[in-house]
Amino acid sequence: MKKYTVAVVGATGMVGRKMLQVLAEHKVPVEELVPYASARSAGGKINYCGKDYAIAELTEQNVRSRKVDFALFSAGASVSKQFAPIFAECGAVVIDNSSQWRMDPQVPLVVPEVNPQAIAENRGIIANPNCSTIQAVVALAPLHKAFGIKRIVYSTYQAVSGAGLSGYNDLTGGIKGEAPKKFPLPIFGNVLPHIDVFLPNGYTKEEEKMINETRKIIGDDNLRITATTVRVPVYYGHSESINVEFNTPATALQVREVLERSEGIVVMDDTEHAVYPTPRELEDRDEVFVGRIRRDESVDSGVNLWVVADNIRKGAATNAVQILEYIISGK
Repeated sequence: MKKYTVAVVGATGMVGRKMLQVLAEHKVPVEELVPYASARSAGGKINYCGKDYAIAELTEQNVRSRKVDFALFSAGASVSKQFAPIFAECGAVVIDNSSQWRMDPQVPLVVPEVNPQAIAENRGIIANPNCSTIQAVVALAPLHKAFGIKRIVYSTYQAVSGAGLSGYNDLTGGIKGEAPKKFPLPIFGNVLPHIDVFLPNGYTKEEEKMINETRKIIGDDNLRITATTVRVPVYYGHSESINVEFNTPATALQVREVLERSEGIVVMDDTEHAVYPTPRELEDRDEVFVGRIRRDESVDSGVNLWVVADNIRKGAATNAVQILEYIISGK
């Protein structure tokens, strides 16, 4: 079996470390790992599959001096803008977790369960969607194929880890009575209808990301979508209430049957016995979980779904590793 040299940019961060965990658990054939981080972390060690690797500072010289096959990025948009093209120029395929390339028409935005065919269109860079978008489209794409989606209403309940370590620390500090450092208001015992910056139209940038990325991944620029994204005091796992209106009439049972046979989805929907997805119970899982499947009785053909996934794992690390696996499998 051929083995590969894989770089992880932002290897010491929350998502970077999860990428290393998923690479190992999925048994990706990594011959050599090249972890990159900031100057502050350079020179330290990262253990991967029982072997210690030296952390390299992310500089152009260091990138050009090492030949790698794949580079998994989780270091922010500005870092991706500067360094992803350098890795691509040196022959690596970059799988980027930041927002930098997602809406670039020359860069495929990929969720392997939904649009793996787009991977072949890459010119050296592939974008990982926003974490909240990934789990939504895994659930919605098979329904769009089966019934045709007319309109989507997103309401999200997003974990503090989606804001990185500083968001995680705000919740931990808030429990101790400390003032927030990352969020504009306390998150402990609270919910904040404010993720990313507000735009002139009143939406937040996170809400705009979900709308635009869903359209790009599903391949329908005219899809009618609205979104409200909310930060909640949960460490890991985004939850989403998704209201969907179809072009073709569909019962809740038909929707359930489509979801049950779709890749990457686990249906948990037995309300009589309090069986439905919750983020606490589903932490560190690769799948997207769907429950509370029911007819929307206010429209002719609509359903409500409750969709949960680990935002750091499936919403970032696993999706990137699945893209890498798809490439090396030669599908």
